[in-house]
Amino acid sequence: MINQTKTVAFHTLGCKLNFSETSTIARNLKDHGYQKVEFTDPANVYVINTCSVTANADRECRTIVKNALKANPDGFVVVVGCYAQLKPEEIAQMEGVDLVLGAAEKFNVAQYLENLNKQEETIIHSCEIEEADFYVGSYSIGDRTRAFLKVQDGCDYKCTYCTIPLARGISRSDTMNNVLKNAREIAEKGIKEIVLTGVNIGDYGKGEFGNKKHEHTFLELVQELDKVDNIDRIRISSIEPNLLKNETIEFVSQSERFVPHFHIPLQSGSDEILKKMKRRYLSNLYEDRVAKIREVLPNACIGVDVIVGFPGETEELFLETYNFLNKLPISYLHVFTYSERDNTEAIDFEGVVEPAERKRRNKMLRILSEKKRQAFYQTQLGSTQKVLWEHDNKEGKMFGFTENYVKVQTDFDASLVNQTQYVELVRINHNGNVEIKVKEPILS
Repeated sequence: MINQTKTVAFHTLGCKLNFSETSTIARNLKDHGYQKVEFTDPANVYVINTCSVTANADRECRTIVKNALKANPDGFVVVVGCYAQLKPEEIAQMEGVDLVLGAAEKFNVAQYLENLNKQEETIIHSCEIEEADFYVGSYSIGDRTRAFLKVQDGCDYKCTYCTIPLARGISRSDTMNNVLKNAREIAEKGIKEIVLTGVNIGDYGKGEFGNKKHEHTFLELVQELDKVDNIDRIRISSIEPNLLKNETIEFVSQSERFVPHFHIPLQSGSDEILKKMKRRYLSNLYEDRVAKIREVLPNACIGVDVIVGFPGETEELFLETYNFLNKLPISYLHVFTYSERDNTEAIDFEGVVEPAERKRRNKMLRILSEKKRQAFYQTQLGSTQKVLWEHDNKEGKMFGFTENYVKVQTDFDASLVNQTQYVELVRINHNGNVEIKVKEPILS
């Protein structure tokens, strides 16, 4: 042992949902006497929470394991998360990994840590994904200004490129009471913003054990969270276009707490490709969602997920996506390059797009994203907005976000951290951030 207190360090790859779950695992280990330290510190235990969305999972995981062993060659290395559920044997082959836990086991790390000596052979505890039919509520506090609150897990959709249902199991949700309890706990910690997360949060309300009946709707969840005191802002993270209902958009437009920011996966602007992907909508429905948001929330920020290089995506079909996005009044893109994933339908599809071509298309859309972001920021100049300031100090500058997700900057002032303030948006600087003029002193 390094010292009398058992120490644990964490590294999280992937999405906001993973961050919320890492925090829950960390709180559990704290209850079992572990002290959390930085990942670069010598720790008794290193927990790596993995992602499986892209083909880089293997390489990323291997690198992080090496980093852990660099900090402490005798450290006990635990790998959990989506990659651990999908390919436990592959991870077990990595030098230095002592324990691999699947989707049903990851929230019980402590019970597997009786012996912290390095293992000659990696121990694997990984269930069949059908056994991951229970729900564990989570929230993370990544910094002092916002928390990621998990409300739902798993997915019943069968998109042909996606491994998430294989890694996380069926769609299931937290109870309304527990979500509200977690939200109140977050509020008590003085955190100003909650970001709702899940795999498919618009499907909120399905109970445990494969119960397809919705106990509550996503709209009901939003309405109840809106009543939680002492939270300045609630942000909806990614939500499927077919599950984002007009009633929800209208409610957000009248809410004091829910902010005018939506992130809606599109994946392709070509109906032909959407059908091959087995998405549950076509481009006209997506267009309708954006139009509805713009109608009731003209200054809303709208983010879009899009995949390039899907099998069968010809140049013509890619340009269909490009042109569709170009004309849509959206604010930014998250661009993903398609990567072949084992045990998905799409891996056997014809019309494979060459890697160099996938890269070129990705670059085209990233350039378009920057143009969209700048154009959106431009429309906001001259307006007065409420900013929540963050704690980072980069070369004497600090940053914050408006309610509609415009990134602003000012000279660093420690007294502003985790405070809200009304500012005027003045100009876009060379970094693409917006410079401000203070309109009112600190609000909170």
